[in-house]
Amino acid sequence: MKVAIVGASGAVGQEFLKVLAERNFPIDELVLFGSERSAGRKYTFRGKEYEVKLLQHNDDFKGVDIAFASAGAGTSREFAETITKHGAVMIDNSSAFRMDEDVPLVVPECNAEDALNRPRNIIANPNCTTIMMVVVLKPIEALSHITNVHVASYQSASGAGAQAMAELEQQYREIVEGKEVTVNKFAYQLAYNVIPQIDVFTDNGYTKEEMKMFNETRKILHSDVKCSAMCVRISALRSHSEAVWIRTEKPLEVKDVQAALAAAPGVTLQDDPATKTYPMPLFTGGKDDVYVGRVRKDISDPNGITLWLSGDQIKKGAALNAVQIAEYLINR
Repeated sequence: MKVAIVGASGAVGQEFLKVLAERNFPIDELVLFGSERSAGRKYTFRGKEYEVKLLQHNDDFKGVDIAFASAGAGTSREFAETITKHGAVMIDNSSAFRMDEDVPLVVPECNAEDALNRPRNIIANPNCTTIMMVVVLKPIEALSHITNVHVASYQSASGAGAQAMAELEQQYREIVEGKEVTVNKFAYQLAYNVIPQIDVFTDNGYTKEEMKMFNETRKILHSDVKCSAMCVRISALRSHSEAVWIRTEKPLEVKDVQAALAAAPGVTLQDDPATKTYPMPLFTGGKDDVYVGRVRKDISDPNGITLWLSGDQIKKGAALNAVQIAEYLINR
């Protein structure tokens, strides 16, 4: 098994190395690729040092079985043909191909079998906020068809990459030291703040991030569900959280929803208000599962359920989901 990582020096690229090691993924040969800025850097994997190669239009992907790509949509579009031309399966973490009809958009807990139909040998990894939400929606959909979802996301700095995480830490240091605050990765200072914009605005007033949640949810679940999102950047360092309101065709009992979630793959139910037990990004960082709590009836809608979830955006929201897709392909 020959595996490539494209964008090896980024936050998700580094997470790929951790996840592949943790899960003892079968690798006989590993190749790391990056930009001119990253080429030449060295990383250790399973006790062996690997040097990042410059990503180029050549035959470097000959013999590669699976290529994990997390280098941005522009790079993915430019190099997709180069990566796949010798038969490699490209599992792409960018937004480049997610809504293409001939590219499956896969969350293994929801629609793993879609990965088997890949005419271009490309499989798209969904948006991080979508991944975590659909893992939770899937077991509820099995109880009753979900018609509408309203969601407010609370997205950590990690969603904007390693440099954004570093900038948030730098901002807090600068505030404490009384220095001018550095703002490069976000539209405004994130420390001690929340920013109600992730990605650029579209003509309908929603951001691209919010529209991803609408469109990707329907594609993954093969559903006509309508999802209205408000995506917000918060000053947590790692792990995203979401407040979700779900409307189903028939009323559901809280205990039935909790039981379905507790039994669902990739979900951990953490729900006991009496002991103040509920998920928080402080504790979900580095974990594989999506954690769910505050499950209750929506008092404004007899067919409504509302809940809170939290999960590691870099892990399940990116690297782990892609590796799980690859594991599914190997097992098949």
